[in-house]
Amino acid sequence: MRGGHGVVGDRYAGRPAHRDAQLTVLAAESLETLAADLGTGPLDPLLTRRTVVLRGAEVEALRGQEFALDCGEGVVLLRGGRPANPCAWMDVVLAPGAHRGLRGRAGIRCAALSDGVLRLGPAVLTTDVPLDPAAAGAVGPLVPHRR
Repeated sequence: MRGGHGVVGDRYAGRPAHRDAQLTVLAAESLETLAADLGTGPLDPLLTRRTVVLRGAEVEALRGQEFALDCGEGVVLLRGGRPANPCAWMDVVLAPGAHRGLRGRAGIRCAALSDGVLRLGPAVLTTDVPLDPAAAGAVGPLVPHRR
């Protein structure tokens, strides 16, 4: 991860249109709730194409807030931004109805404020915002999709 640039190797890294949306963060509970709502089996978070998937974190509360993730290789500073609105492709890769079901809980786009390493596995989330683990994956305020 490079601050102000994004994920090294990502096709959108360094592009001006993605300056404040260099990576995306999703609550794992969003997909679990969606699967229950749709009556499917477990849904694979990798198919959502989100950069980071957290468990027990009220991701929607991080909009407009600075926070940090540490995977054991140093802190990566991020700023939560606009919603990562789902696209119609979610109906194809996850399940019919996933596009609509993820509205308001598909995660947030974030700006990378520092260089660092994010890896698969446990991470520590640090923020000054009080988070409610019980609200992880809850539907946040709906924001119109911009193109």
